[in-house]
Amino acid sequence: MEKDLVIECSHVNKSYREGEAVTEVLKDVNFNLERGDYAAIVGRSGSGKTTLLHMLAGLDTPDSGSVHVCSHEISRLSLNERARLRNDHIGFVYQFHHLLPEFNALENVMMPLLIAKVGAMKARQEAETMLSRLGLLDRAMHRPAKLSGGERQRVAIARALVNHPDCVLADEPTGNLDSQNAEIIQTMIFDLNKEFGLSFVLVTHDEKLASQFQKIYRMEDGRLAI
Repeated sequence: MEKDLVIECSHVNKSYREGEAVTEVLKDVNFNLERGDYAAIVGRSGSGKTTLLHMLAGLDTPDSGSVHVCSHEISRLSLNERARLRNDHIGFVYQFHHLLPEFNALENVMMPLLIAKVGAMKARQEAETMLSRLGLLDRAMHRPAKLSGGERQRVAIARALVNHPDCVLADEPTGNLDSQNAEIIQTMIFDLNKEFGLSFVLVTHDEKLASQFQKIYRMEDGRLAI
């Protein structure tokens, strides 16, 4: 039976040059993610975890090798095509929520739908449904400054999920939260995986959180191993 791959990353290499110095960040990285799978990538700061996540999201492209997202090869797409691919297929959750401060929670969650040309009424309904699912409907009219850290991160997750993406990429989503809110976010990740069949890739320093994932990959000096 053919695998339903959401992400296929093959022999990826990436280096950055600063003056005469060249730093190899990713070295022959291979990584596949099937639909509905959830995988954690752990490793020290500077090991290449976030760079890999940016490759998977099409925020950067490899020097060599290939990254396919939902059968689209990232390197063959223009910047606009990559942006459209992200909006249609990928949800991204950062350690810091990156909510737009001038908009309330509902408007922040609506944003990906509006970018995708969904009508305002439909976008509002979808955003309200997702905020309700995450227990935040009563906070919908509050701007980020009026929300707690845990609430802001849940709004960020709602924004990442509102387009019903094929995969969610999360870069230390609990790293800036206290233990109680971190546990709430962790529980939500697994509940959402079961409910929507979402694929998750999580980058984290938290070995306890990573141990709950189906697959654990370790990044060390730019190399990825399971």
